Amino acid sequence: MRASERPAWMERPSKLGAGLKAVIITAITLLVIYPFVGVIGTSFSSESEIARSGGFVLLPTAPQLDAYRAVFDGGTVTRALLISVLVTGVGTLASVTVTICMAYGLSRREVTGSKWILMIALFTMLFNPGIIANFLLVNQLGLLNSFGALVLPSLVSAFNLVVLRSFFMNLPGELLESARMDGAGDLRILARIVLPLSKAVIAVVSLFYAVAYWNNFFNALLYIDDSDRHPLPNILRTFILQGRTLESAVGTEAPAPVQAIQMAVLVVAIVPILLVYPFLQRYFTKGVLTGAIKG
Repeated sequence: MRASERPAWMERPSKLGAGLKAVIITAITLLVIYPFVGVIGTSFSSESEIARSGGFVLLPTAPQLDAYRAVFDGGTVTRALLISVLVTGVGTLASVTVTICMAYGLSRREVTGSKWILMIALFTMLFNPGIIANFLLVNQLGLLNSFGALVLPSLVSAFNLVVLRSFFMNLPGELLESARMDGAGDLRILARIVLPLSKAVIAVVSLFYAVAYWNNFFNALLYIDDSDRHPLPNILRTFILQGRTLESAVGTEAPAPVQAIQMAVLVVAIVPILLVYPFLQRYFTKGVLTGAIKG
């Protein structure tokens, strides 16, 4: 290849190519946004408008809040929402803390047996013990029908552990050695040097854990018998996917259309995690790439 030639990906796209990309991206964006707009529009619609549009309203002519009043007055959705917030907050904090400590220890070559511990963690990515084994373990630990069953079985993700370990291994060793020569211990090095340099990757790992805890319904389905302790995803599954009546969720006979209440519950389940994502989005690409370059 001549020196004047450049790779294809470095060439500026033509006007036709740029326009075609813009059209494709716009079409994909509209396809993604369309169902969200329909869900929100249906949740604000009246029964007559939903019947007229076939059960899916994009832009209601007379928006009303009856569905949201019914959802929050019933108590079931509000309680499940608080449980989901509690499980997501406590679980994310615990998971990030344990993963950071474990990844930092495994990133230090002087730690005895670190490679074997890492291999055991990676082994869990390839071979799952199965539902029965997990249930027996949770039962033996006395975690059935407790909030601990919603957090502890998913405490550490091997993928997040590998990402953090790879990032810690790429930190300048001279920086850590100079701190050690000044008398700093491992905890001080981790708190004062490693964590401030790892904000991007920690933000990404925190987002991964938060989304996993928020959307996880399987642990509650397996380990929680009391429906009053179910998080919000289980309420979605019970009253939307299974098509059960909503009177038990909204208290009395529903004052709003069934479809509007279902969409309102769906909006309540989606909005909190959507509000968190914009604050962490700027760290997303940087955190994933810097945590997975090598190691």
